[in-house]
Amino acid sequence: MIARPILFIRSLLFAVIFYTITPLYVLFGAIMSFLNEQGMQHVVAGWGQTHRFLCRIILRQKIEMHGTLPKEPILYVFKHESMFETIDLLCMFDSPAVIAKQELLDIPGWGWIAKRHGMIGIERTAGAKALRQLQKDAKSAVAAGKPICFFPEGTRVPHGETPPLRAGFAALYQILKLPVVPVAVNSGLVAPRHSFIKKPGIVRYIVGETIPAGLPRDEAEARVHAAINVLNHPAENEEKALV
Repeated sequence: MIARPILFIRSLLFAVIFYTITPLYVLFGAIMSFLNEQGMQHVVAGWGQTHRFLCRIILRQKIEMHGTLPKEPILYVFKHESMFETIDLLCMFDSPAVIAKQELLDIPGWGWIAKRHGMIGIERTAGAKALRQLQKDAKSAVAAGKPICFFPEGTRVPHGETPPLRAGFAALYQILKLPVVPVAVNSGLVAPRHSFIKKPGIVRYIVGETIPAGLPRDEAEARVHAAINVLNHPAENEEKALV
């Protein structure tokens, strides 16, 4: 077991470096967005790779991927336990269209780059209007060949918790009429939400069986819920992850 002061120092060093260089990526990305769209995409991907590198070198967090991610446009739904996977998506896909709460796109500078990169914001309280805009943006992303990434629980949840899926998943599933690939992740064991302290260990992704389009809502939700929670056994997985 690593002493807490060491974990604090590592976490502090990570935070200082990552949050110092992030504004530089935002600035460079903004400049590139006016000069070369592909260049801007490379800058954003570089930010994701830098995050993964710092997690590995400073925090001693490793990644294991079990299964293969299809390359064609598809709806990916992820377990959401930490900020880790939201950034790490940039290492897993080429220019993914990530559906996230609108507040993130309202962050000065960063939100503008995120939108230019392809992030799709959704206003949870806007009702039918939000769904129409979501449908338009998501279909445009699919037409552009982008994978759609979505967190159906709506917010980060502690490892071990299995809340029901939000209604947004069913709406998106019906709108897009795409197959779904569920992905489980146990990042909450090494980067718990609302905790400054981050731990060394293994972040595991498990790619579930592809779920076809057109299933009844209850069946689609049940299959997604089961697949994204296959790593949610705290006592069993904590020993495996914290190495």
